[in-house]
Amino acid sequence: MSAATTTLDAETLAAYRKHGAVVLRGVFTGWVDALRDGVDFNFAHPSPDGKIYQGDEGKGRFLSDYCNWRRIPAYRDFIFNSPAAALAGQLMDSRRVQLFHEHVLIKEAATAVPTPWHQDAPYYCVAGPKTVSLWVPLDPVPRDRSLEFIAGSHLWDKRFQPQRFNGQALNDGDGLEGVPDIEGDRDRYDILGWAVEPGDAIAFDFRTVHGAPANTSKTAMRRAFSLRLVGDDIRFVRQEGIVTSPPFREVTLADGAPLEGEAFPVLIGG
Repeated sequence: MSAATTTLDAETLAAYRKHGAVVLRGVFTGWVDALRDGVDFNFAHPSPDGKIYQGDEGKGRFLSDYCNWRRIPAYRDFIFNSPAAALAGQLMDSRRVQLFHEHVLIKEAATAVPTPWHQDAPYYCVAGPKTVSLWVPLDPVPRDRSLEFIAGSHLWDKRFQPQRFNGQALNDGDGLEGVPDIEGDRDRYDILGWAVEPGDAIAFDFRTVHGAPANTSKTAMRRAFSLRLVGDDIRFVRQEGIVTSPPFREVTLADGAPLEGEAFPVLIGG
């Protein structure tokens, strides 16, 4: 597959910067089959950091796994040869586009495990104003089972306590406040969400509050490939005693250092 350039219109770029999330239709249609093969292999062979959650009744598995691009060729091909980096550069208004990591989220049919409302940024070991996740569905996802976002929450200037997807805090005593009870007061928030098809993408800022319901379908999987990309002036963050996700155990950068090294290849901008 060859690299392609997709030019986003001004309305899409303005919506991303205002709301912190936007849908991109059909931008990865030619990559769906290869990504499905990679995700199916990943599901059968999770990494040591992969986590599988199941509902109270043990029905359906929910796999969350990341940082497998060096061992799964389909991921590597997508990262380096798809339009993803070009799209990210436009969304972030950034001359430089760099890989942070890829993240796979797979919910089997009848997986009674929701993705709780959260921000991605507090989980991460990076800081900077220019970030984007590209969430690529590999199965049709109706609106009632799709990701949801709180419009404008990336501009709240808040960092909410990160939790594992089973509801446990990632770092007890980190001093961060909990996410508001969005489900208990949905009418208070401007909630965005879209029905999506394979090859579409939902782009969102690391700071945007988002979540997803359980996969209540009795027959349909919900496979998704997420690519986390960063732009100009991104820095590595290291806090003593704080666990990050991904952990990047092999990275030895100092706190505040520019993000560099083999784990974080530059895709655009040299």
